[in-house]
Amino acid sequence: MRDPKEFHFKLPAEGRPVDAVIPEQWYPGVRDCWNKCSTKRIYHPIEGIRAVVIHATAGQSSAGAVSVMKAGKAGFHWLVPDEDEPQHGKLVWACVPETLAAWHVRNDKSHPDVNDGKNKVNHWSLGIEIVNRQSVNDPFSDWQVRITAQIIRYCWAKYPNLTDIVSHAKLDPLRRTDPGAGFPWEWFKELILQPANIPEDIINTPVAGMPDDLDEDI
Repeated sequence: MRDPKEFHFKLPAEGRPVDAVIPEQWYPGVRDCWNKCSTKRIYHPIEGIRAVVIHATAGQSSAGAVSVMKAGKAGFHWLVPDEDEPQHGKLVWACVPETLAAWHVRNDKSHPDVNDGKNKVNHWSLGIEIVNRQSVNDPFSDWQVRITAQIIRYCWAKYPNLTDIVSHAKLDPLRRTDPGAGFPWEWFKELILQPANIPEDIINTPVAGMPDDLDEDI
């Protein structure tokens, strides 16, 4: 079982997807949160994007995650619903416009392996939150892993300087453990680096051994 503080890889120079899409929909009323949990980027909103950061909510609902946005404590660009929610298998919630810097990593955090150790990560990254309690009793669903990989492929197709896919835990190891040891990082990486976009039928097709293998590892 890998330590989530080690979850990180760099996208190759070749193999960039073409026309990757995601089934996203704005979370109801989320626009009212933007001034509380995001700000204008200090870097170019397309060319300045260098990383995507993977988070897990440590909660059990999309509403709970959005309540953090409403309180002005944090922000994120996408939210992946849990299997207990009706949106699971259908859509991901868009929460903050990609053009804005969502507050998903503290400004003083950084890592020398990611974007030459620069801080103010929010200004040069995008954040994905996955609804998951980070508990042995709450494995990530196949769909959550597949759709998160498809979000990365969408970003990879869109942002020419995107290089790093990294866990929140690696950037803030003293405070954070997300997405948690139960997240199947190697399989996630394989999905991202496959030569074609992930078709909708594949996103929704279970893989033998998943997530049961995760339970054994944990």
